[in-house]
Order: sequence, then C-alpha cells, then structure tokens
Amino acid sequence: MSGPQARRRADGLIGRNPVTRVIAVARSRPQTREMLELRPTCENCAIALPPESTEAMICSFECTFCRACVDRLDNVCPNCGGGFSPRPIRPQTNWNDNNNLATYPASTTVRERPVDFAAHEALRKRVADRAPSQR
Repeated sequence: MSGPQARRRADGLIGRNPVTRVIAVARSRPQTREMLELRPTCENCAIALPPESTEAMICSFECTFCRACVDRLDNVCPNCGGGFSPRPIRPQTNWNDNNNLATYPASTTVRERPVDFAAHEALRKRVADRAPSQR
C-alpha cells in the first residue's frame, strides 16, 4: 500500500469519522502536561500557602494571594485586574495515572510582589463595577 491511504494508516487516521481521526491524532502525539505552579506563598504578605492550603486564591494568570489579601484587594488582582478563585488542591495520593503531588510537585519559587495599595485603588475603581467575568 502506498500513497495517501498508507500515510493515513501510518498516522492512525483510518476511517472517515472525524471524531475517530481526532482521537487517533491525539493519541499519536507525545503527552506533555503543564500544571498549575501551586506557588508557595502569598505574593503580597508572604504567608506560606502549601499545596494543601484552602487559603490560596489565584487569578487566571496564577497570581497567588491568601484569602485575607484577596479580601483586602476587593477581589481585584493587582497584576491583571481579574478576579480570584480558590486554588485547586493537587491530590497527594496516586489515585489515577500518577496525577499527584509526587509526580507534579508544587513550585518552590517565591514571587514577592507587595501590592502598591494606592495604585491598586485606582485600578479597583476602574473595574469594581464589573463582575470578574466581564472584566
């Protein structure tokens, strides 16, 4: 066998079903995973936020703050203007396919960016009347 059919077979693209083709292509690609960093401290007050902390809050850019600082910031990220959500907790136990803290450890890189509250107040005033989903 040669030509286009041989190439499709070699690529795993057998059949005419587009869903089957997408699955075959996805399976043929190397698996790479980018995980949340799980940053170790609040960027503002430097309080420890270990991977299991329920006090850690993140914005969509993974800026990490403790709940107390998020409350003081009025749920407006000083770095991007977005809102915050609770940071997920990565399982410590290998429940499935090595998707756990041992395989994907938390970051140890501390990011200290103390908030300039005067500048933040100006940002907060610009976005405060909008829900985070509308910013």
